[in-house]
Amino acid sequence: MKDLDIERIEIDLLLEAILRRYGYDFRSYARASIDRRVMQFMSDSGHASVSDMIPRLLRDSEFFSELARYFSISVTEMFRDPCVYRAIREKVVPMLKTWPHVKVWHAGCATGEEAYSLAIVLKEEGLYDRATIYATDFNDESLDRARAGIYDVEHIKKATRNYQESGGRGSFAEYYHAGYEAAIMDDSLKARVTFANHNLAADEVFGEMHLVFCRNVLIYFNRELQNRALELFTDSLVHGGFLCLGAKETLQFTSVSDRYAHVDESAKIYKKVVP
Repeated sequence: MKDLDIERIEIDLLLEAILRRYGYDFRSYARASIDRRVMQFMSDSGHASVSDMIPRLLRDSEFFSELARYFSISVTEMFRDPCVYRAIREKVVPMLKTWPHVKVWHAGCATGEEAYSLAIVLKEEGLYDRATIYATDFNDESLDRARAGIYDVEHIKKATRNYQESGGRGSFAEYYHAGYEAAIMDDSLKARVTFANHNLAADEVFGEMHLVFCRNVLIYFNRELQNRALELFTDSLVHGGFLCLGAKETLQFTSVSDRYAHVDESAKIYKKVVP
């Protein structure tokens, strides 16, 4: 048997061990990505083989937490792809204003930058005080950073440019307090945001959402898990609610493609039209 075949069996056993011991199902993540991350963690943690990691994984929850960080997708920034936030201001917000209360689910929020970006948009559009944002991720460490809302000043400089390009209506400096090479998001942005653990591979729907925001997450899933996540989003959305995906993601050829209409193809924003 080839070494690559043995490694594949070992990773299969590792993923099964994670599911049975901790309840996290990574078996449907894009396999090439999972393989790379497992092998990188194996090297960084000083283990000779994937099999060597499994006994420690089963008995040491901290070791699992370290490995889970390698599986977590944390590539994010404030107002990432400014054109998306401009499209939300111009094409989604006018419809959101027709509902007495607005519920937003930001799935895969990572360390929270884009959740705060959405909060700023809703605040500037006069919707924040009657909105609730549920920002979820499976990585508790990322969620802790999101709740703290503390970011490197260099990231804030880029965020300022993104904010302006997204159609920002004021000064971005109004939304954070800077000091000691870090910036903390203003408490007013946290009042309507709830950060919570949710695993798209195993957990259930969030009900009665008006906007589901999940960008650059589905590309790390295989087709089966992509469809599971999209079914969750669709079942969570009210009729006429909006779904926003990442730049490289699409509803085409998915199990829910016939339940949406295009709102903005370049920004990957869709409207649920079939209950």
